[in-house]
Amino acid sequence: KDVDLLVVAPNQSEAVSPIIEKAYNMGIPVIVVDRSLNTDNYTAYIGADNYEIGKIAGEYIGGLLGGKGKVIEINGLSGSTPALARNKGFSDAISAYPGVEIVAKIDGEWLKETAFQRADSLFASGTEAQVVFAQNDRMASGAYDAAKKYGKEKDLKFIGVDVIAGEGNGLNDILDGKLEASFIYPTGGEKVVQVAMDILNGRPYQKENILSTALVNKDNARLLKLQTTHIDEQSGKIEQLNDKIDIFWKQYSVQKYFLYACIIVILLSLAILIIIIQAYISKNKTNIILSEQKAQLEQQRDQLIDLSKQLEEATHAKLMFFTNVSHDFRTPLTLIADPVKKLMEDKSLSEKSRALLRIIEKNSSVLLRLINQILDIRKYESGKLELSMSNVDLDARMKEWSEAFNALAINKHIRLQFTSYCDSGCLVAVDEEKIERVFFNLLANAFKFTPENGSIKVSLSKGENPEKPSVIIKVEDSGRGIPAATIDQIFDNFYQIDNKHNGSGIGLSLCKSFVELHGGNITVKSIEGKGTVFIVEIPVTVTNQSAEHKESKHAISEVVLNELADDLDQEDRLKEDNRKTLLVIDDNDDIRSYIKILLGDDYNVIEAPDGRQGVKMAMRYVPDIIVCDVMMPVMDGLECCKQLKSEVQTSHIPLLMLTASSIDEQRIAGFESGADSFISKPFNSQLLIARIKNLIENRHRLKQCFGDNNIVEQESISNVDKSFLEKFKELIDENIGNSELSVEELGRSMGLGRIQLYRKVKALTNYSPNEFLRITRLKKAASLLASSEKTISEIAFEVGFNSSSYFAKCYKEYFGENPTDFLKRKG
Repeated sequence: KDVDLLVVAPNQSEAVSPIIEKAYNMGIPVIVVDRSLNTDNYTAYIGADNYEIGKIAGEYIGGLLGGKGKVIEINGLSGSTPALARNKGFSDAISAYPGVEIVAKIDGEWLKETAFQRADSLFASGTEAQVVFAQNDRMASGAYDAAKKYGKEKDLKFIGVDVIAGEGNGLNDILDGKLEASFIYPTGGEKVVQVAMDILNGRPYQKENILSTALVNKDNARLLKLQTTHIDEQSGKIEQLNDKIDIFWKQYSVQKYFLYACIIVILLSLAILIIIIQAYISKNKTNIILSEQKAQLEQQRDQLIDLSKQLEEATHAKLMFFTNVSHDFRTPLTLIADPVKKLMEDKSLSEKSRALLRIIEKNSSVLLRLINQILDIRKYESGKLELSMSNVDLDARMKEWSEAFNALAINKHIRLQFTSYCDSGCLVAVDEEKIERVFFNLLANAFKFTPENGSIKVSLSKGENPEKPSVIIKVEDSGRGIPAATIDQIFDNFYQIDNKHNGSGIGLSLCKSFVELHGGNITVKSIEGKGTVFIVEIPVTVTNQSAEHKESKHAISEVVLNELADDLDQEDRLKEDNRKTLLVIDDNDDIRSYIKILLGDDYNVIEAPDGRQGVKMAMRYVPDIIVCDVMMPVMDGLECCKQLKSEVQTSHIPLLMLTASSIDEQRIAGFESGADSFISKPFNSQLLIARIKNLIENRHRLKQCFGDNNIVEQESISNVDKSFLEKFKELIDENIGNSELSVEELGRSMGLGRIQLYRKVKALTNYSPNEFLRITRLKKAASLLASSEKTISEIAFEVGFNSSSYFAKCYKEYFGENPTDFLKRKG
């Protein structure tokens, strides 16, 4: 950097000395200020003699005490050269007064707070003294505050070093009576500048420039205060002059840069003029090209108009197809639904058959509702959808409709709140059945996308414009929200935000149609991660038709509620029998119910409505097999499978996945996640039963093959399971002589509960943990019998048996002969 002179104020000598020596050896003059170094390789030193300050302070205190008394010494930061020098000078001076005793030394680290804390400990312990000497005024002030806390400040005299002016510093503390005296610690800033200029200009200078100190007490503190005040005033005037000089320099700089700016503007203007001329020439050429392109665009526009007409005709044909197909569906659905109802009235039916019929009845109702929605959309688009208007008290109706969702809200742990801001009812002419369908669609949508422990708020209020009276219905949820990129499309026919939730994509479109038929409008606001609010505004009118109160049959409501009951908590009780446990993970309640009906006689069937709950239940119950859907909310089947296969408790469980897709990529992703098999929806029940049975039997055959301890050497099991068994065997080997070793203790060491450990070990080895432990002990005993000269009792106790007779009994059951017989054959 081409430095001509270096000024250094070192905090600690050892850290800075090598750098100063390097600069000095390179020929750069070095001035050391304030604190000395452990080297002589510097040009000049300017600072106080810290040894001398400590010595003068010691002599002053010795005289102050009359040669007899007790002193507390507070040193600065340990290792700093001023602290060491002042301590040395103070100790040498005090040694001349045999009657003066230093009763305590503490390290205040130059800080008031540290000195306060450590002096407080001294005074709290009862340490007595007449004088406190601190190596700077801040520490002396801290010690004074500590003494004041115990009422000892008047019994002590506090001596410091520095005498800095200003509020809270040494000079003011002397004037306020907190400090008895202090010693000026000169900094010599002006001397540094003087010596630096002498060195740079080649004038003579001294290498060692020791600054003198002086005692300051109440006698001369006031005079010193006046001097420092005067100096501050002079410094202020100097600063004012410097500020004025700065202003003049700024004005000069502004004028200089303004001149440069003017020159640049002139040059830019010339450049722009040249560009304008070139642009004018180019414009004429471009106009010719644009004229040719315009003719081409007009031709393309005509083609687009033709394409638009063709698209409109194709869309119309598609809707006609949907309408015709929907009409065709209604007849067979009616022929399904009505016979099912008749069959359900048969009291001789078994509960299993009745459950199957309930599933058929419910899903035929769902299909019928979807078909009716398609027909309603078609009627609306063709202008043939009519309203049946009547005067309805929306306040009472909405309260009743909201209550229909109370049971679902409780089961899903969602806070549902209905609030009406209509003081005296809310009479409006509407088609009650269509407004009910709007309400139920919006609320069903809210329940579908609101997680557990979320909230849904429904409100009814009057519009703010008195000239155009209206009512406003709001449905607000705390769900995940709608992405900003798709919010404008949610009212389109057949549009779905994602494919992880059941639905046809026509519910919101139908809501919009019904609201617009009433002359109203529906809007949506949403923030991703915070929730969504749907706002329906309907104009207030009154019809002459009588307001008939229709008993709430809620055919639509019942279907919607049944569809939304996917996340109801199920009773997690496994029966105490020998049946295998099957976990079904599917967000469709009917699929879970159907599988339970199919397999409930042969398996303990437990259920989970999504992947996250499925993982929790699998880790808790460790089932024998898992059937899991691919597309689910919260956590899909692929992620669920990946987590299950990576957890120690569940990695061994065979997993069969259900998929409605025949895409190979999805199956590949499933197998990469660890799935053992796939079945496509809709599935054949016999195929499902056979595949489940086959997977369990294959797992059973593996257990039989690997029933001994060689399973960890096989390649047919995952690395997670191998690692588990290796750790389990190692744990048993380490504790084989511990007769008190229990399954609970093994489970804690493996990070599993008793039931989890039992099911995991049983699934992998065909043995319970106790059996596995006993067999390991017997094999170890057999090895010792064959290779050592120990007695049977000694070996029995060494491998963890408390009784030699019980050991002999177990040995015979496993090996077919007594240990004694074995020893006879061996001998």
